[in-house]
Amino acid sequence: MGWLAACTEPTPALPAGPSAPIDLSAEWRAATPESESIDAGKLAAAVSHARALPRLTSLLVVRHGRLVLEEYLNGNRADSVNDVRSVTKSVVSTLVGIAIAKGLLPGVTARIDGYLDAAHLDGLEPVKRAITVENLLTMSSGFQWDELTTAAYNDWVLSPDPIAYLLQRPLANPPGQAFTYNSAAVHLLSAVLQGATGLSTQDFAQRNLFDPLGITTARWELLPDGQANGGAGLDLRPRDLAKLGALWLQAGDVGGGHGMIVSSDWVANATTPKFSYWTGRAPLAAQSYGYLWWLDWRGGRISFFAWGYGGQFIWVDRALDLVIVVTTEWRGAGAQASVLESNGLGLIVNYILPAVR
Repeated sequence: MGWLAACTEPTPALPAGPSAPIDLSAEWRAATPESESIDAGKLAAAVSHARALPRLTSLLVVRHGRLVLEEYLNGNRADSVNDVRSVTKSVVSTLVGIAIAKGLLPGVTARIDGYLDAAHLDGLEPVKRAITVENLLTMSSGFQWDELTTAAYNDWVLSPDPIAYLLQRPLANPPGQAFTYNSAAVHLLSAVLQGATGLSTQDFAQRNLFDPLGITTARWELLPDGQANGGAGLDLRPRDLAKLGALWLQAGDVGGGHGMIVSSDWVANATTPKFSYWTGRAPLAAQSYGYLWWLDWRGGRISFFAWGYGGQFIWVDRALDLVIVVTTEWRGAGAQASVLESNGLGLIVNYILPAVR
C-alpha cells in the first residue's frame, strides 16, 4: 500500500496536554470513573462488550493521570508481560526523539550511512546510503516490500542477517516519496540508533526511557543476528504501556520534577500527519501517519495511537487528557488478526470515547 508523502489537507493543531503532569516514575493511582468525568454506566457497558470479544486480554483507561479502569481477561494479569508487536515502532520513535534531545543524533535528516557498520555499507548503492532517519520514521524508505502476508514478514525475521536482507531489496520508489508499511525498515532505524548511541537498542531504551518511567519488566525478542527486533519485538505490562502513552500525553515530561526525556517539539512533530488522510480501518474515519505513530482525525482534532498486529493499542487523546490501552492474544489468530484489530479499535472509538465527558 502506498500514499503520496505530502499532506495537503488542513491539519488541526495538536491539543494542549495536561496542565500538571503526573509523576510517571511512580505506580498508577486509581480513581473512580465519575471522579474523572467518565460516565460509569457507559464504561460498564464497555467492559461488558470487552468481555464478549474473542482473545481480548486487557483494557486500561487513564484519565487526568488516574487509572479509572483496569480489566484483565483470558488469563492475562496485571503482572503479565504482553507481546505488543508493532507498538514497538512507537517506542522506537520515542527513542529516536530521546537520542536527538541528547545530541546523539543531529536530527531526522541524518543519513543511515553515518551510523551503519562497514559490512552493511560495503557495496550499498548511493541512493540507499542516502536514506534518512525521517524516511524510516515515516515508512517511506522506498524499499520494495509487502507485509500483508505473514510469510513475507517471517522470511525477513528468520533471515541470518535481517539488516542485510532489507538493504539487498530493490527500491520501488525514491526514498521519501511514498508510504509502504515495513517492519524491517524500523529495525534498520534501530540499528542506526545503535550506531549513534553506542548501545544496543534494549540497553538505550532501559537507561533512557524505561528506568525514568519505573519500567522494570521490558523484554525484547532477539533476531538471529542477536539484535533486538526494533520493528515488533517488545513485551511490556499493560500498565507500562499506559505509562508510555502518558509520556506522550505529557509531551515528553516524566513529571514529578524529573523533567523532560524527549522534547515537546518532537512529540508535536511526530504526531503531525506526514501524509494525506485516507479511509482508515473500521471504525476509523480519517487516518494518517506521523513518526511511527498512527493518527486519527475526528471531531476536528487529532488523536494518535500505537498499533500492534492482532489488536494491541495505546490510544492517546490530549484534548481529553486520556490514555487507553488494549491488548489481545494474537498468536494463532491467523486470518482473524485484522478482525481482532477492528474489535480493539471499535472498543476504543465506539465504547470508551463516548463515555468520556
